[in-house]
Amino acid sequence: MATAERTSQTWWRQLVATYAKPQLGRSIWQIINSFVPYVGLWFLLVWSLEVSYWLTLLLAVIASGFLVRIFIILHDCSHGSFFRSRRANAIIGFLAGIVTFTPYHQWRAQHARHHVTSGDLDRRGTGDIWTLTVQEYLESTRLKRIAYRLTRNPVFLFVIGPLYMFLIHQRFPSPAMKKRDRMFVHLTNLCLVAVATSLSLLIGFKTYVLIQLPLLTISSAFGLWLFYVQHQFDGVYWKRKDDWSYADAALKGSSYYKLPGMLQWFSGNIGFHHLHHLSASIPNYNLQRCHEENPEFGNVTTLTLRSSLKSLSLRLWDEESGRLIGYRELRRIKRGLAAMPADASPS
Repeated sequence: MATAERTSQTWWRQLVATYAKPQLGRSIWQIINSFVPYVGLWFLLVWSLEVSYWLTLLLAVIASGFLVRIFIILHDCSHGSFFRSRRANAIIGFLAGIVTFTPYHQWRAQHARHHVTSGDLDRRGTGDIWTLTVQEYLESTRLKRIAYRLTRNPVFLFVIGPLYMFLIHQRFPSPAMKKRDRMFVHLTNLCLVAVATSLSLLIGFKTYVLIQLPLLTISSAFGLWLFYVQHQFDGVYWKRKDDWSYADAALKGSSYYKLPGMLQWFSGNIGFHHLHHLSASIPNYNLQRCHEENPEFGNVTTLTLRSSLKSLSLRLWDEESGRLIGYRELRRIKRGLAAMPADASPS
């Protein structure tokens, strides 16, 4: 690659270098203000069952916010951005993985691939939302189309799918993982069994399920929604491998999700997703400062709670127009293809 072209692809490195430095005090404080309230809320959740299950569910919503925040700590540890020490990241990440039902070492490896393939049409399939192009969908079997529509249905996408992922799918090591990572999946499972058994003996199995199940359901739904809208929005970036650019995939393929203050806090600033994909070495508590102090990063797609709802209607990537479309527009494309002469082919 020529020097000028290389410089154009890495212009951002110097800008983000200042923020890509973990601060021990802030990291420890985030552990305290995330784990301690979550444990305290468990005591309240147990007590609330004697009052009303509606109160339990209300408290579960709040506790789920802290669970998402704990997952962000795991997420930062997986990128090596939470502590300078690799061992410290692994220890805290593993503990956060037990709390969030996530095998840390396996998730770290799979998520790393997501970062180097995000927005690349030729390298889809690991750590991302299943996304087909219009052409791929039209050429699919009827069974595959039904499966695709099912997995992109909001109920499946944000409730059934995430719950299955955290409760069942992640209990099994991927054959593609290294032996060490597979071992840690089993170790995480053993720890989860030990915690579930201990709590069941202490408060009762029914009580444990009545609390843990809504916690996982709410937090996984919220977490999946965040991930979804940060990569599935109008104007998102997708390119074939030969035309793909890391910086463009970060700044054009990831949104800035402008959330209300409380939701931004619970989600660990992950709304600044464009910067996170640009440099995963930036700790979550430095993302906002990096965004605000560098206007170069301001020209990105900004979503609000209201505008992000439009993403629900986007289903397929249309390579002809270079954008995500919904099933309604797909029907128009199919009608256009059907009206074409038999010997003609789309450009």
